[in-house]
Amino acid sequence: MKVQMLGLCRFSYLGGRGFQVGHDTIEERRAFLYDPARLERRWFWFENVTLPALIAQTDPDFTLVLMTGPDLPEPYLSNLRELCEMFPQFKLALVPPMERHNEACLAAVAPHIQADADVVGHFRQDDDDAVAIDYIHHARRDFAAMRPLWAQHRRLFCDYSRGMVLKATERGIKAEQRMIYNAVAALTIYLPPDAGRSVVHFPHWKIGMAMSGVQMTGRVMFARMLNHDNDSGAIGAGYALDGDPAEHGALLAERFRIDLASLHEAAREFGLPGAPRPRWGC
Repeated sequence: MKVQMLGLCRFSYLGGRGFQVGHDTIEERRAFLYDPARLERRWFWFENVTLPALIAQTDPDFTLVLMTGPDLPEPYLSNLRELCEMFPQFKLALVPPMERHNEACLAAVAPHIQADADVVGHFRQDDDDAVAIDYIHHARRDFAAMRPLWAQHRRLFCDYSRGMVLKATERGIKAEQRMIYNAVAALTIYLPPDAGRSVVHFPHWKIGMAMSGVQMTGRVMFARMLNHDNDSGAIGAGYALDGDPAEHGALLAERFRIDLASLHEAAREFGLPGAPRPRWGC
């Protein structure tokens, strides 16, 4: 059975709806998204949190669509182009501003859906989160055990719910291991190739209303980054796990190729307070 793994990463995409931080006009949203200091921070998190594990995937057979606007400022647009030239798994989608966010995201991923796949494992990769280096391997392999559930409705999700949370403030990075139910990172939605839907059509916090799912808890599979520029900044439903903070650096390096010391130093240099949102960090 052919399982295609297809991800969507929105890098400061300029469009309507789809986000919790709202703006009255497209000009206001453009000024917010393309603020030079914000883009500098976003690229740093993307380059140092998100990319290392994607590049190091033990199963390199996946596609990640990097979605942004055609007017993304330089050097970031050129940086994305260079990534796609260096790594064939990355595909750049330049999508003009669209009011309906779901349609914009579908326009980005649809050209990359393989019609001959039996099932497509959709995943959403935020540009400041990470999946473990073996996420693609397990998301593809574990589907075999879930095929009876898939056959019932041809919709299914798999939630790898054990992960790390990295909270960045002006004091640096606070890391902890947590269980988070249906977090964005490492949540796979299996659909047929002709479903006419993308991963954003199914809000992760209420995915159970749309389909059945399976929870996998055995291994640390995601890193959730909380920083000043998050859209929501909420951790998500779940609970903290016991663990030795002294071991977090080694765990992040092993599972995500993340250098915790470098992130800690960068967060302090950015000097960012907690985001002014009621559920930030909760």
